[in-house]
Amino acid sequence: MALVLSSLLLLGLCGNSFSGGQPSSTDAPKAWNYELPATNYETQDSHTAGPIGILFELVHIFLYVVQPRDFPEDTLRKVIQKARESKIDYDKIIYYEAGIILCSVLGLLFIILMPLVGYFFCMCRCCNKCGGEMHQRQKENGLFLRKCFAISLLVICIIISIGIFCGFVANHQVRTRIKRSRKLADSNFKDLRTLLNETPEQIKYILAQYNTTKDKAFSDLNSINSVLGGGILDRLRPNIIPVLDEIKSMATAIKETKEALENMNSTLKSLHQQSTQLSSSLTSVKTSLRASLNDPLCSVRPSSETCNSIRLSLSQLNSNPELRQLPSVDAELDKVNDVLRTDLDGLVQQGYQSLNDIPDRVQSQTKTVVAGIKRVLNSIGSDIDNVTQHLPIQDILSEFSVYVNNTESYIHRNLPTLEEYDSYWWLGGLVICSLLTLIVIFYYLGLLCGVCGYDRHATPTTRGCVSNTGGVFLMVGVGLSFLFCWILMIIVVLTFVFGANVEKLICEPYTSKEFFRVLDTPYLLNEDWEYYLSGKLFNKSEMKLTFQQVYSDCKKNRGTYGTLHLENSFDISDYLNINEHTASISSELESLKVNLNIFLLGAAGRKSLQDFAACGIDRMNYDTYLAQTGKSPAGVNLLSFAYDLEAKANSLPPGNLRNSLKRDAQTIKTIHQQRVLPIEQSLSTLYQSVKILQRTGNGLLERVNRILASLDFAQNFITNNISSVIIEETKKYRKTIIGYFEHYMQWIEFSISEKVASCKPVATALDTAVDVFLCSYIIDPLNLFWFGIGKATVFLLPALIFAVKLAKYYRRMDSEDVYDDVETIPMKNMENGNNGYHKDHLYGIHNPVMTSPSH
Repeated sequence: MALVLSSLLLLGLCGNSFSGGQPSSTDAPKAWNYELPATNYETQDSHTAGPIGILFELVHIFLYVVQPRDFPEDTLRKVIQKARESKIDYDKIIYYEAGIILCSVLGLLFIILMPLVGYFFCMCRCCNKCGGEMHQRQKENGLFLRKCFAISLLVICIIISIGIFCGFVANHQVRTRIKRSRKLADSNFKDLRTLLNETPEQIKYILAQYNTTKDKAFSDLNSINSVLGGGILDRLRPNIIPVLDEIKSMATAIKETKEALENMNSTLKSLHQQSTQLSSSLTSVKTSLRASLNDPLCSVRPSSETCNSIRLSLSQLNSNPELRQLPSVDAELDKVNDVLRTDLDGLVQQGYQSLNDIPDRVQSQTKTVVAGIKRVLNSIGSDIDNVTQHLPIQDILSEFSVYVNNTESYIHRNLPTLEEYDSYWWLGGLVICSLLTLIVIFYYLGLLCGVCGYDRHATPTTRGCVSNTGGVFLMVGVGLSFLFCWILMIIVVLTFVFGANVEKLICEPYTSKEFFRVLDTPYLLNEDWEYYLSGKLFNKSEMKLTFQQVYSDCKKNRGTYGTLHLENSFDISDYLNINEHTASISSELESLKVNLNIFLLGAAGRKSLQDFAACGIDRMNYDTYLAQTGKSPAGVNLLSFAYDLEAKANSLPPGNLRNSLKRDAQTIKTIHQQRVLPIEQSLSTLYQSVKILQRTGNGLLERVNRILASLDFAQNFITNNISSVIIEETKKYRKTIIGYFEHYMQWIEFSISEKVASCKPVATALDTAVDVFLCSYIIDPLNLFWFGIGKATVFLLPALIFAVKLAKYYRRMDSEDVYDDVETIPMKNMENGNNGYHKDHLYGIHNPVMTSPSH
């Protein structure tokens, strides 16, 4: 197992894979979501090259032009298969490598021809040929050619300089990135150790969550009165509470009826007495008035008219005799008192109490069952602990830990050697770049001296020292080019063949995952195994376990159990059998029995309601009472009568008659205050009592019958449905308790399969080894190196050609051509000498120059 993981870590040739989904889960209890603590890793998932990435992209574009074909999956498969048979199809390899081979052949031609050309060029120059003769022939376009050669050489030197710059940058990048390798390796090993160390903590966390789940279940078990009992109560409440509320309201109405009847009865008695007293008082005052009107003054006009008026109004001083004739309500009051002998309100409260006692009765009847369920829950915790202890993840990680330690020791032991070799490579690259730099510097110096030392009036034989030095520099550059360019090309070809093939055959297919598809080819790595990883891990090659799945699962931060398909050796589903564990809980809950006997209202209560309906208040003649409450207690308004009498008395002459009438008026006022006003107050009380009784008695029988029907319905509902309600609520309660553990068990299974011991650090380590270290740290700078140095080396060829051509125009010649006939010299040349040369013999000065053979 460790071998497989190690290969996955470094080469991607072996690994572990399982692509499993999240296990199906039941509806989890609300607000119960478990989550493993996040593990933080140090190594970044991706690597960025920075600004230099632009140069790397240029190299990739060049490689695509050279090698545009797709990754040869089929060819590579056949090569690997035929390698076991010692038969390799080289035609397809050559076809794929055609671009690289062509470039390599051109490089080899360059390597072979450049020394030969340099040798013959040197021999030719020594024989005063190929520009070796220090003699310059005059040309009319000489100035133009000199400028063209100089500009061309300058442009080529700039191109070469860019290539040299790329070489320096690449050389520096290799050195810089190799120095980062130790830190990068330490980061990956730290992440791998984090994986190894966090796994036991994750398993402990999973076990700890069982205690949380158990505590929640225990809380519900301890609160079975509110959870189960409350559920039963909530189911019964909508059908029972409204009936009890109506009965309670009727009990209140009975009490109000009694009070109203008592008030009405006392009021009627008071009215009878007060009406009698009023009648007696009015009779007395009328007698007094008649006696006063017998005074002799009443026979004399005009007093007689006043007396007659008073005598005629005496008939109004009468009381309302109907007040003494209102019927009594003693019979109805007696019936209501008989109804109240039964405490209907207390009976209703008993109905409420029997309903509210359901939670406590449930708790008292389930104590034994709850204790049994708690014992089962405690035993499940021990079973889960045993399962986690037998997980093969720990064994695999232990083996992997040994491998990680060995690999880390190996890398740390060999990193100094790698850094030493890197120093040699860096030094060699520095020498190569410096050599090219030296050559191009000679070209730059030649151009600089040639341009700065140029004298348009000087002849080829009289050129200055600076100009001549420029020509010498150019020829030195040419000589160095011939000496070293073929050696540089050897290095370029070797690095090109290696770097280009690694880029096209490893780096690019690794990034696109095509490399994994090749490794996943059935029977490729082992002719007896359809899938290599399946055979390597479980000796079950027919099981589909692929490198690509391994890598993808690990990149997705999937757990080791699921990634490695460990259910083939230890199926956690069998050990965490949800049905097996929940069945034990369910069996205990099946014995949960609750018996509830609820009686809302007994026979006494029902009889009380029926007696109240028959008490007769709904049959009373309330109109008779209401009619009297609207009448005046006397036949006239006594107060107005008294004021009128007093006014008439004042119109009489002073005397006994006047005084007697005024006394009678005052008596009438007193009767109004002492007799009429109390009667009016009693009539108001009577009106209120009648209205209360009228409202209560209106439809009383129908209301009582409706209440009794509702009571019968509610009682029948309880009798017929209480058992089913208890069963349904018990099932719901059982489902809630079991749901906690189903959700927890499924979370355990999912976490162990998908989350515990996440193999992401392994995928990151593989990326680090291949994508970062090999491709980014080594191959990318290596490819940039041969790209820059190769470009500079190739452009040395045109550079030396132009340098040889241009040196002829900068160096001081030993001889030069002259015109024999001055008249043949163009006018422009006559002004500044022949083509800019000053001809001494034209002025009679001897000039030892070579002449043409005919001269």
